[in-house]
Order: sequence, then C-alpha cells, then structure tokens
Amino acid sequence: MRAYFLLPAALIVFVVLISGCTQEGEDTGGHAPNVSDLCQKLCLELKENGMPLEDGPCISDINWTKWNIDGWVCDVAHSPRQDVDNLPENQCETFRSGRAHHFVEVDAECNIIRAV
Repeated sequence: MRAYFLLPAALIVFVVLISGCTQEGEDTGGHAPNVSDLCQKLCLELKENGMPLEDGPCISDINWTKWNIDGWVCDVAHSPRQDVDNLPENQCETFRSGRAHHFVEVDAECNIIRAV
C-alpha cells in the first residue's frame, strides 16, 4: 500500500525538476532565455552596423520593429553594473512608463548581464 503513495510523490518531484522550477535567480516571467537570446542578437546586429553602445542606449526602443516583445525591453548597461545604471533617466522609456515590466540587460559587447 505504501508504494502507491510514493509513485505520485516521485512523479511530482520529477515534473518539478524537469520544468526548471528549482532554478535559482530572479523571476523572469518564463521568457528570459528566448528574450535574452533575441536581445543579444539585436545588440550584435546594431553593433555590427556601427551603433555606439558605450553610452548605454535602450536598444529595444531604438529598433522596436525588430524587438516588439510585449512586456520586455532590451537595454545596454555597464558590466559590472554601476549606480548610474539604476537611474530612471538611464532606463528604457518603455520600462519607465510601465508599458514593460521586464528587462534584459547586455553590456556594450552584447554579453547578457541579467534578465528580470
């Protein structure tokens, strides 16, 4: 009789492990890996086309037609992050206005810093 109770418990643990629910880190709304990849791709494309990234532009606002991922922005920040990166005037307008609630940050070399 006891084995019948262990099977459902083992199945639940298995499903939780496969789904990634045990990963540490910040809430990313379940979209961070794909969104992060797209942000990095957009950053590399802009960089290859000569866009200066050292001043930390909001690259999703610059090229919204290629980005257009509802609820997310893609922003360039310092790595390691600096206090200036937290100033509202240095964050994406779409994020500041509340039209987006998540962001991906990349550095000027298009390396992913974080996705929140």
